[in-house]
Amino acid sequence: MRTIYKICDASAWREAEQAGVYRGSADDSRDGFIHFSTAEQLAETLARHYAGKTGLELIAVDADRLGPALRWEPSRGGELFPHLYGELDLGAVTAIREIATRADGSHDLAEVAP
Repeated sequence: MRTIYKICDASAWREAEQAGVYRGSADDSRDGFIHFSTAEQLAETLARHYAGKTGLELIAVDADRLGPALRWEPSRGGELFPHLYGELDLGAVTAIREIATRADGSHDLAEVAP
């Protein structure tokens, strides 16, 4: 199993759980796919796009269950990032945890090992 991660506002994730599917954030809708990160990419993604934000969830997803709708495409510095062209079936979710925000606005990812 290859695990990829979605960073999501807690309220948006609760809505997804009620709906039974995650359709992505406003940024995802704008870009035409749902953005994910690998464990190695998470710290930089959080620092660049979520600094100081609270109320975030880290959604672990089994990439192998997403099929051909998941594409690995170049992004920051040419690095390949996982992008899902379609909705996220919640059956592919393997874990959900809160992301703690430190006083300096950074986030604690101690439980996520690359």
